[in-house]
Amino acid sequence: MATLRELKTRIGSVASTEKITGAMKMISSAKVHQNELALRRLQPFKDKIKQIMGHILATDRNFVSPLIETREVKKATMVVFGSDDGLCGAYNINILKGFLAAVDRLQERYGSDVAIDVYAVGQKVDKAIRRMRDPRLNVIRVEGVDSKMEGARVNEFTQGLRDSFIAGGTDLVEVVYMKFFSMSRQKLTVEQLFPVSQEAVAGDVAEKDDNQLYIFEPDPNRIFNEVLPMFVLSMMQEITVENRASEQAARVMAMQSANDNAQKLLEELQLEYNKLRQQSITTELLDIIGGQVER
Repeated sequence: MATLRELKTRIGSVASTEKITGAMKMISSAKVHQNELALRRLQPFKDKIKQIMGHILATDRNFVSPLIETREVKKATMVVFGSDDGLCGAYNINILKGFLAAVDRLQERYGSDVAIDVYAVGQKVDKAIRRMRDPRLNVIRVEGVDSKMEGARVNEFTQGLRDSFIAGGTDLVEVVYMKFFSMSRQKLTVEQLFPVSQEAVAGDVAEKDDNQLYIFEPDPNRIFNEVLPMFVLSMMQEITVENRASEQAARVMAMQSANDNAQKLLEELQLEYNKLRQQSITTELLDIIGGQVER
């Protein structure tokens, strides 16, 4: 049975843990709001790009671009977004499960012989994938590419993927990440980056503007080839921020759970401490009374 001193030490330790988890929850909550603001700032640019693309595609012309070229998939590339830090619950585990399911789907669709290059963005998911030693996967680590990278580094990384696709180094690029909806809701998402699909670009914009006429200068195909890379960059920027917001939201929920558990344990320890203290006082009183009786 624990002594009063041991219980007091444990209570102090749990109380400190409760304060730490509470502080970490507040920090992560602030970071979620920062990333939500970043998403709102990105949205107008992406919406405008999609609107321009929708207007161009509404001309019903045949567009030619190396970024929309579909070919037989012999080599695929998968970009997996995770986290560099821990204490975010099952966040990285869920991403890893989704990634493995995406790999299985890829092989079902294109055959078991398809070669797969993997770019793991985040140390946690990178270590987990390497630890599996899956012979199907060639894990590539790019210096400076992590879950905290800034916009300029995201653009460089995306341009590298684009150049590899155009040069024939890969026939398909997919991105696995956690899409952010709210503090309590994130959804594992797999999106195709290259080749760019017409559905991803146009959405329902063209349908809204069927009755409008446009004069394009220069020709629509040249504009299309100028705007399409900008759309891909905006898409990757959004994915990066979405994943970052999801990571912090998962950390908030994990810290809330840890805080609740610490409070519950603190109450149990406090009750046990009070019982033991009461027992100790009762024993001392009995000793005093017993000593007076003997005299």
